[in-house]
Amino acid sequence: MFTGIITDIGTIAALEQQGDLRARITTGYDTGGIDMGASIASDGVCLTVVGLGDDWYEVQISAETVAMTNLAGWAVGQRVNLERALKVGDELGGHIVSGHVDGVAEVIKMADEGDSTRVTLRAPKDLARFIAPKGSVALNGTSLTVNKVEGCDFGINFIPHTKDVTTWGDVAVGDRINLEIDTLARYVARLAEVS
Repeated sequence: MFTGIITDIGTIAALEQQGDLRARITTGYDTGGIDMGASIASDGVCLTVVGLGDDWYEVQISAETVAMTNLAGWAVGQRVNLERALKVGDELGGHIVSGHVDGVAEVIKMADEGDSTRVTLRAPKDLARFIAPKGSVALNGTSLTVNKVEGCDFGINFIPHTKDVTTWGDVAVGDRINLEIDTLARYVARLAEVS
């Protein structure tokens, strides 16, 4: 489990197709404190550490994960949002995030609003019903509050701090973004279906 509060920005150092996709990600984390088999959310995708070095870790990514996320578009040199798994007693500053991406949203519009940036995204139709104004979503692993919803489109405001400590300062129209809907929204919808 994660909180959606990004604690490092990593860089894709290497990508290799070995049956599954293998990625090496450089990090500012103390890798001496990372165990083999640990979970690290990388752009919001819960990935298992299968290799470690002084300033990097490696993950193995299944074809299913590549198909359901934006990881197929990863490129060497690209920056990615990172978060270590939540430990009992850690502060829960965002919302409960599983790292199990539901689909990919597309950035369709950006506009500056004061010092902030309003980003409008388009969710896949089957996921849009789970997104509500003032509700939470995880986008590329970042816990965010939805401001406005119109059909499949929804808006998020990014303050300067968020753009500085995540990869959201790099975003552009047309970018594909990993979307994880709020777990609570998923269960409320399921309960409504069976009632």
